[in-house]
Amino acid sequence: MPSPTAIPALLLTGPFTRETALGLGITPRVLNGQRFVRLFSTVWTLRDRPTSESDWIFAARLAVPSRAHLTGLTRIRSLGLGVGTLRPFHFVITGDLHLDLLDIFLHRTIRLPPTDDGGVTPAAAFIAYALEARLIDAIKVGDWLLHHKHMTLIGLRELCRHDRWRPGSREAMWVSRYLEGDSRSLKESETRAILIFAGLPTPDSNKEITSGPQVLGIGDLTYLRWELVVEYEGSQHQEDRDQWNSDIDRYADFREAGLNYVQVTKEKLGRPRKLASEVYRQLIAGRYAGPPPVFAGRWRSLFGPIADAMPRGGGLGTTRTSPVVFNPPGLADDGV
Repeated sequence: MPSPTAIPALLLTGPFTRETALGLGITPRVLNGQRFVRLFSTVWTLRDRPTSESDWIFAARLAVPSRAHLTGLTRIRSLGLGVGTLRPFHFVITGDLHLDLLDIFLHRTIRLPPTDDGGVTPAAAFIAYALEARLIDAIKVGDWLLHHKHMTLIGLRELCRHDRWRPGSREAMWVSRYLEGDSRSLKESETRAILIFAGLPTPDSNKEITSGPQVLGIGDLTYLRWELVVEYEGSQHQEDRDQWNSDIDRYADFREAGLNYVQVTKEKLGRPRKLASEVYRQLIAGRYAGPPPVFAGRWRSLFGPIADAMPRGGGLGTTRTSPVVFNPPGLADDGV
């Protein structure tokens, strides 16, 4: 019985095209055998090799013409932010090209946005994403892109102005006023957005808290004027005993310094009205004299498309007239 065909090393590292395999001496019969699996019509991978998200994105890039560029949520996910769903894979291309590929959404435009080696630039990807994203999700994603230095507010706004005709530019420009690069996590961003759109003051993000010469720590969200700290408690705060004990000491320091604090959990974020009301009560305890939370139109707009939250004629004053259509899947739902 003849020995199995040796697999070239290049084909062991990830997805590859049929053309590449044939060029390395793999016959069509071997390629269609048990050792390989087809990911797209012209893209394959080793069956026994686990296919990661980055592999899938790379495979999708191999499946489309080289002049097609990752865009929108797919480009954002390629940077390492695991939000939304992996499929469909979004690409943008100039000119008239029709491809019928499962799980690939090809957007056509008269002029490409700025690109880099990964696809369209992160700022351009955010503009595409903002067209249909929920407001709360766009704030979270925008904060993450800023915090990880994938884009800047100045760069985003300049691109929105330059490409004011492009769908998503109005929405991205409008939402940029709510973005905060100092936010260190999606949950912090989500909490901040909930408080702002409930009508409460905008908290400072990750500000140093001191008591005299002593540094007490960094507060996730702080209202130092009203002696209040709002902290998101992820699961690591409970599972890591060192972190747990450090938190206990830190909260003791807060109390000793006369600071109140609200501990936010995943479960509390699932009941955002109750969370905003709890923060308001603690603000009142710190002599806040502002109005209570309002859960009306502005509040509800946080959980819908950005365009629904914008005043008529807001953003750049442009319309959605462009060949590009972008319809990304929504992120995980938040309670309203």
